[in-house]
Amino acid sequence: MSEAELVLRSTRVITPDGSRPAAVAVADGRITAVLPYDADVAAGARLEDLGDHVLLPGLVDTHVHVNDPGRTHWEGFWTATRAAAAGGITTLVDMPLNSLPPTTTVDHLRTKREVAADKAHVDVGFWGGALPDNVKDLRPLHDAGVFGFKAFLSPSGVDEFPHLDQDGLARSLAEIAGFGGLLIVHAENPHHLDAAPQRGGPRYADFLASRPRDAEDTAIATLIAQARRLDARVHVLHLSSSDALPLIAGAKRDGVRITVETCPHYLTLTAEEVPDGASEFKCCPPIRESANQDLLWQALADGTIDCVVTDHSPSTADLKTDDFATAWGGISGLQLSLAAVWTEARRRGHGLEDVVGWMSTRTAALVGLDDRKGAIEAGRDADFAVLAPDETFTVDPAALQHRNRVTAYAGKTLYGVVKSTWLRGERIVADGEFTDPKGQLLTRTP
Repeated sequence: MSEAELVLRSTRVITPDGSRPAAVAVADGRITAVLPYDADVAAGARLEDLGDHVLLPGLVDTHVHVNDPGRTHWEGFWTATRAAAAGGITTLVDMPLNSLPPTTTVDHLRTKREVAADKAHVDVGFWGGALPDNVKDLRPLHDAGVFGFKAFLSPSGVDEFPHLDQDGLARSLAEIAGFGGLLIVHAENPHHLDAAPQRGGPRYADFLASRPRDAEDTAIATLIAQARRLDARVHVLHLSSSDALPLIAGAKRDGVRITVETCPHYLTLTAEEVPDGASEFKCCPPIRESANQDLLWQALADGTIDCVVTDHSPSTADLKTDDFATAWGGISGLQLSLAAVWTEARRRGHGLEDVVGWMSTRTAALVGLDDRKGAIEAGRDADFAVLAPDETFTVDPAALQHRNRVTAYAGKTLYGVVKSTWLRGERIVADGEFTDPKGQLLTRTP
């Protein structure tokens, strides 16, 4: 056997070549070999026989609002990374807003890293922010190791993170393209939002009407035009409008450097099931109708949508009022994302290999971590989730690790129980028991 301190053996290991029985050898926190199931175990190596539980690469969630420092009563690195670990996520990338200060300067990045350093149960990287007045800060943030830059094309919901108008988008994107960076974009057009009916109140149908699909579609068209003009690399965040899919597919065919994500809530929840007043379902852009959801799944299958991330955006329970106009817009999903997506994926005929592609392999590639994360193969970090895919559980908010246990999934029965999670060859959670934080703070690979 290849060099090994640890061997994890399973009848189902998800590898880049598919699912197969295998023995995965680990040394110094890295995978050293993926060997036949019945390979001899090296003298001195510890064997973990997982039986028929599935060994997956740890998930990589590139869209998480940790809110720390500044709004730690909403969430924080300790609770967010515990929730991630409990759900089989071994790497997350933190969004630059909802923390105070936002990650828009090198000094602010340093502050956030200092706060996160001793609280991370999983590996953590950071996005920078692109604001109307911080173009000068973008290259220094890039050089300091952020994975890219988040921008809004409509109001963000917090005053300290203003959105970019079309001129601001052009300036920021030109600067980012100049050093080969990545701009990730909340794409909704503010003029279309302003023109939509704004009734407020508890009716979900009224909230849905206030965030129309054409707001997304128009903003995405603008982003594609700018990316095409500048040969810039861009990424569309949390796509919910299926109407934008032909535009995105055409841009990809034309060679525009664009990638797209969607989220578990768009793939598993529908507008038809949202009760009036239930603002735990509120997010922006919104959860849309079941016919729209079907088209999102088709786009995942054909590659128009690249990946699935949580957009974990928690708040305190008191901000989830029964008025959809004023309630905080965000869904907490870190701990439940794998199970939620797997439940719907299996119903639609997809395999765990597909889920791993959407939630680990492609997300790792998005942020340039595909030399370390996102697959079970020699040379990568020994980050794993051990999953019982046919076991079910009913979501109990009290069992969540999120600081505020408000969830749109309460009471739902989901497939896929995470039995344990491993970070660089160390088991960090098993059966609800956590180790001390072992996560590292990650920087973009030059």
